[in-house]
Amino acid sequence: MAALLNSNLPLPVFRRGKVRDVYSLGDRLLIVASDRVSAFDVVMGEPIPDKGRILTQVANFWFKATEDLLPNHLVATKVEDFPAELHAFRDQLEGRATVVHKAKGLPVECIVRGYLAGSGLKEYQKQGTVCGIPLPAGLGMASRLPEPIFTPSTKADEGHDENISFEQMCSIVGPELGARLKEASLALYRRGHELALERNIILADTKFEFGLLEDGTLILIDEVLTPDSSRYWPKETWREGQNPPSLDKQYLRDYLETLEDWNKQAPAPALPTEVVEAVRARYLDLASRFGIEL
Repeated sequence: MAALLNSNLPLPVFRRGKVRDVYSLGDRLLIVASDRVSAFDVVMGEPIPDKGRILTQVANFWFKATEDLLPNHLVATKVEDFPAELHAFRDQLEGRATVVHKAKGLPVECIVRGYLAGSGLKEYQKQGTVCGIPLPAGLGMASRLPEPIFTPSTKADEGHDENISFEQMCSIVGPELGARLKEASLALYRRGHELALERNIILADTKFEFGLLEDGTLILIDEVLTPDSSRYWPKETWREGQNPPSLDKQYLRDYLETLEDWNKQAPAPALPTEVVEAVRARYLDLASRFGIEL
């Protein structure tokens, strides 16, 4: 049996990510969301209390809300429905763990942008494009785009992902599958944007990951529309031309950008208590808008 990671679960470790620990259940997996937080691909030394439960519950909400658009990897979300050997670990797993189908992950990340922000804004200000896609003149910070755009990237095991064109993505996964990924991503974003607005949230951009089951079925995997994979703004504070406050970990990135003596490489700098609490408050605000009680 593989060594266990920060856990006494009686399962072999399948993979440990920056935020999630994944354990093998044969043809299925157990995913456990920790309270770890990363920024610039570096895991911080201080956890964000309750973050793992919030990520899991938000993702579960969206998996259910989008299952008519595309099947997903969820098998069970409650410990009582997990394998019997895990029932004794209810306190450790409840609310932050899911059992999922094992799928072959595709080596691309499918990003959809509906508003101008982040690296997209910087590129637009220089050359009027986002990931090489021309956009109309006159847009500013936080402007809503005329239509959501699909801007895929590579999925790097180490280092940073790199933006690629739709054509480059198709050369990696094939043109037929590439077209399906683009269509599914845009449909998922539009559903997410619509339902988020009903909760007074703007879904500015997000990324999706997809996988293939053994029979070739395309499914949504990993996480979906969480504050770790998405940029969320409170609708009531959004103003075109201004940088809106976020309901995700952008606050953490902004703080880290102020540290002149950190080169965005491990080891991570120590986070002040007030920064940890401010990041947690944003996750809790988002959770409350989804009706999630911890």
